[in-house]
Amino acid sequence: MVAKRKKKYASGEGAHFMTRKAALKKLQLSLNDFRRLCILKGIYPREPRNRKRAQKGQAGIKTLYHVKDIQFLMHEPIIWRLRDYKIFNKKVGRARAVKDFESLKKYLNNHPTLKLDHIVKERYPTFLDALRDLDDCLTLCFLFSTFPSIAHVPRDQSALCRRLTIEFLHAVIEAKALRKVFVSIKGYYYQAEIKGETITWIVPHHFSFEPQSRAEVDFKLMSTFVEFYTVMLGFINFRLYHSLNLFYPPKFSVVSQNDDEKSIVDEEVFVSERVAALNFPVSKTSSGEEEEEVEIDTFSTEDTPEKIEEAKIEAEKIKNLKGLFKGLKFFINREVPREPLVFIIRCFGGEVSWDKLLFVGASFDENDESVTHQIVDRPSMDKQFISRYYIQPQWVFDSVNARQLLPVNKYFMGEVLPPHLSPFIDKSRDQQYIPPEEKALYDPEALEELHKKQETDDESEEEEQEDEKLEAEDSEKVDEDEEDTEDEEEEEEGESTKKKKLKVTPGEVYKEVPWEKSKQERQEYKLREKLVKNKHRKLYKSMMAGRQQRAKEIWLLRKKRRLHEEKQKEERKKKKKVEKQTT
Repeated sequence: MVAKRKKKYASGEGAHFMTRKAALKKLQLSLNDFRRLCILKGIYPREPRNRKRAQKGQAGIKTLYHVKDIQFLMHEPIIWRLRDYKIFNKKVGRARAVKDFESLKKYLNNHPTLKLDHIVKERYPTFLDALRDLDDCLTLCFLFSTFPSIAHVPRDQSALCRRLTIEFLHAVIEAKALRKVFVSIKGYYYQAEIKGETITWIVPHHFSFEPQSRAEVDFKLMSTFVEFYTVMLGFINFRLYHSLNLFYPPKFSVVSQNDDEKSIVDEEVFVSERVAALNFPVSKTSSGEEEEEVEIDTFSTEDTPEKIEEAKIEAEKIKNLKGLFKGLKFFINREVPREPLVFIIRCFGGEVSWDKLLFVGASFDENDESVTHQIVDRPSMDKQFISRYYIQPQWVFDSVNARQLLPVNKYFMGEVLPPHLSPFIDKSRDQQYIPPEEKALYDPEALEELHKKQETDDESEEEEQEDEKLEAEDSEKVDEDEEDTEDEEEEEEGESTKKKKLKVTPGEVYKEVPWEKSKQERQEYKLREKLVKNKHRKLYKSMMAGRQQRAKEIWLLRKKRRLHEEKQKEERKKKKKVEKQTT
């Protein structure tokens, strides 16, 4: 018998992919409900190897989903809940149109609710899986916590994000898990280490909110993500609090929290309440405070003694970092952003306060003599205490990144601050410009070189000034020395003619010509390039073009830095000249 011939696109990529239109027809959902379901379940479009086969020969570019993903969605019970929503909306609409208010009230009291607990458990089987995917969750929740009441974002959702983010910040403070901080134009970057997992998130600056048009940002789509992330963050906070022996939800011994969060209309009031909560510890289930000591496994066969020693040094640094501000008391002026500083200082064992007449939650006054540092962001102050340092906020961030208390002389009031460098850049990166200040962050030898360079620059400026004075004195002696040198030259010429007769020419030693060696290396490199296979040639060319582009960027940045330093040097010279003229 003749075997039955298979239809075209019945196997291979044609059978493995499905268009979005076909998926909607199979699931019998609207486009909005399908999008919502895909976001909650973590299903995304796939890119096929051969688009023509995956689209069954159809032209254009279409959104494709894997068939297995759509079959996975068919067994999801949320689909029935979404259909209940559709029926509910029709019933409510009909009762409102007919003015049947009794039925309308009954429908509204029994409206269907969507529960996402089982989806969180399904997507994150273990607690560590949830921590690995926490970066986007925190960033979006912190963003929504700053939103006022806007269209397509429920007000209860913003209030829930505020509560959950404050709870997470308290957990980080109690665990002393913060490791790195950075201030950028986007906001404050934080990196914490929880249960061995590194978590990085962004907290936006607290500016006045300006609503954008729907064409620029789809708030409804973002709100769907937040709907899932709030449930996920609630699970994580619950586990974190119980692992730290804390009550959940947290109980504040000093600050009385308002249960009705809708009453907080003014953003300034909200920020004050939030910072006041951060300034006080949460209540613990057990009174004993026990710090976990990191134990390093020394019996591992893979790790060498050098790696074990590095791990021990790193553990010791982290232990010192946790108590970086221990025993220090900080007073924050009104012009300084309080929330990031309170969070950072409390993470590392310090005490913070501010003016109690301006904001709630102050723990001590400005007149307290035990205050060691006062954080200000203004050029000068009328009243100052001798017993404390007046520093700018950047000192706190740079000290955390350096893992030690930096000298305060560069961060005094009115001083030009050193560059604020990002700690999130890889130290061993290749083909990228690394400024000398950043090298000094990780390499102590580079730090010494930087100090030496600064000292030599100052010495060279002084030497140049001394040379200008000496030039005037030397010009007078030149005329007298010229006559003596003419007589000496005549005597030397007579002696050199006698030595030429007795001269012996030594043999020539063969020396390698450096340019010939480099020429040979270039020729060998070109021959190796010709051995690259045709299928890899385009990739190789793009890699080389990227390398050339990066080298060009490094050269431009170095040139820019050199010109900037020369300009600063000239300005310092002019400033010194003006000071001398005035004195």
